[in-house]
Amino acid sequence: MENVKQLLAIRRQKLQKLRDLGVNPYPNRSERTHKIKDLRDNREQYIKEASKVVIAGRLDALRRQGRVGFGNVSDDSSRIQIFVKKDLVGEQNYEIFKLLDLGDFVQIKGECFVTNMGEYSIKTTEVKILGKNIRPLPVVKEQVVDGETRRYDVFADIELRYRKRYLDLLLNPEIKENFIVRTKIIRGIRKFLDDREFIEVETPILQPLYGGANARPFLTHHNTLDIDLYLRIALELYLKRLIVGGYEKVYEIGKNFRNEGMDRNHNPEFAMVELYEAYSDYYGMMELTEDLILNLTEEIYNRSFLKFKDVEISMIKPWKRATMLDLIREETGFDASDFDFEKIKRFCEEKEIEIEASAGPGKLIEEIFSRFVEPNLIQPTFVTDFPKEVSPLAKEKPGDPRLVERFELFINGNEYANAFTELNDPLDQRKRLNDQARLRELGDLEANVVDEDFLEALEYGMPPTGGLGIGIDRLVMLFTENTSIKEVIFFPTMRPE
Repeated sequence: MENVKQLLAIRRQKLQKLRDLGVNPYPNRSERTHKIKDLRDNREQYIKEASKVVIAGRLDALRRQGRVGFGNVSDDSSRIQIFVKKDLVGEQNYEIFKLLDLGDFVQIKGECFVTNMGEYSIKTTEVKILGKNIRPLPVVKEQVVDGETRRYDVFADIELRYRKRYLDLLLNPEIKENFIVRTKIIRGIRKFLDDREFIEVETPILQPLYGGANARPFLTHHNTLDIDLYLRIALELYLKRLIVGGYEKVYEIGKNFRNEGMDRNHNPEFAMVELYEAYSDYYGMMELTEDLILNLTEEIYNRSFLKFKDVEISMIKPWKRATMLDLIREETGFDASDFDFEKIKRFCEEKEIEIEASAGPGKLIEEIFSRFVEPNLIQPTFVTDFPKEVSPLAKEKPGDPRLVERFELFINGNEYANAFTELNDPLDQRKRLNDQARLRELGDLEANVVDEDFLEALEYGMPPTGGLGIGIDRLVMLFTENTSIKEVIFFPTMRPE
């Protein structure tokens, strides 16, 4: 800590020396004319023409010896060496160069050439500081071995990387690829849906009543209206109101907020795409999901499969479809299709599955599935026909009122999508939400609440509709081979230090 204080003091002294020389260490603008990648991509042209160029970036290597100095400057496209000679830049400008430190933002004027050592560089005619760094960056050592640059002492502490993502991105530039893929996924989802004539919409994040999922909300207060409001836990109920209002295809890409536990797959703030299509159902949503994720795979990686560590995951259609009850029977030999609560409860007790006081047979069936089946679903699998007890917003399956037309998509042992044939019977919906209210009275704090405004909207009539939600963060994890959601969120929620 004392060493850091000394370095901070030295850099502050240099900052003052620059000001004493009449130099503004934080000018308002740069005169950059070229990105570094452009200089590299057109190297022969710039050398031949001795073109005058102006680059800007961060100084990430520096060595000075007498009247000559070298450094490396990086922008977000590439990196290049600079050659600075006192005779070329002049005595006063060289004094500015001598006050530079690693991490400073600089502007370099000059022309491209090749040094005697064969290094493509910029022969500098002027150095200008754009932003003085007064806190030293962590040191990363580099060594060239067999023509390959190897890095040592990289900023590697996982928790520190998440807390100080700006340093993580600077010192571990490969991490940027996760977020480039994230951008491509969001852009690809938007284009896919726009091309199919879905309308992108925005619905409230602050809501007078939360709903659309089984989750606990975050609570806030509006001072002017003197009312409590909730951060939304799902996009669903407002999007369905738009279907009632006459839109036939709508989607929203946005954040949800759930006041729940955190693990490698869950962050309290997370991104979703949710869509609704009138006159469709959960079969239509399966086809759309297949097409969407296959399209993303082909657009981003130019192939029809993903790699996750040592596993190759094929996205070629059709994907496997199987009911939850069939998969449980195949994996465990246990048949829960009679929904016999006592029998299912005994099985759970034998397998040491926690049983909540409010749980019925449907909830226990879902717990059995999560424990014994979910981790083994590696290739894309639509798990269909969920218990109605755990699906209060989905339509009953014809012929079996204990089940609903719902699927979840599992890939590599994780859930990526959830879809329903949406319940549009207002009387049935009211009964289901009242049942959820009774579960809340029994202690299930994640049960749905009764939303009278939504129920009133349904009473005006909603056509048969298919609905789908896809977790964007998890999709990015899959596409980038990451096992922690924190790796694909720039600034994940962290416990205070």
